[in-house]
Amino acid sequence: MMELKLIDQQGQSTTKVAALDEVFGRAYNEALIHQVVTAYLANGRSGTRMQKDRGEVKHSTKKPWRQKGTGRARAGMTSSPLWRGGGRIFPNRPDENFSHKLNRKMYRAGVCSILSQLAREGRLVVVDSFTLDAPKTKLLAQKVKSMGFDNVLIVTDSVDENLLLSSRNLPDVSVVAVAHADPVSLIRHANVLLTKNAMAKFEELLK
Repeated sequence: MMELKLIDQQGQSTTKVAALDEVFGRAYNEALIHQVVTAYLANGRSGTRMQKDRGEVKHSTKKPWRQKGTGRARAGMTSSPLWRGGGRIFPNRPDENFSHKLNRKMYRAGVCSILSQLAREGRLVVVDSFTLDAPKTKLLAQKVKSMGFDNVLIVTDSVDENLLLSSRNLPDVSVVAVAHADPVSLIRHANVLLTKNAMAKFEELLK
């Protein structure tokens, strides 16, 4: 069984907590993690780009100059993609699909590989519980700093309203529930703080 560092709400190390090897003790799979992160980012994109082809740009269809005798290259109309201000040859469309297909089993294995690597690097810590008495940004900032963290992702088993409201103005502190802990957030933050209930929920979902 994998053992993770357990701390209290003051940041003091208390003991170790046993964790499933299937979730927190997997081998590092760089290719799989890259595929999972790329697919997650791609699936979040929306096709909002729009460009015009040569039939849609506002140009005259008159031939710019006669075909022969000018010494210049022949040209049919100024909407040609070769001309400045002309249409695009392969324009982007709003219905463009950026999604990547990723099997659920691969996604779960990728998240487990990320969690395991964070644990090996000492960047993943478990806390008994993490709560705030009031929804105040200053309280959360002081608490995180007193625990020895700077850039941290706090993962709880369910969304705590006080934590969520307090974290909105802190650029380096994020609070998410287990269901919304995505691979990009796990990698982006320097440290990941799991509550014991969140760790148990991860094991339930990913094993």
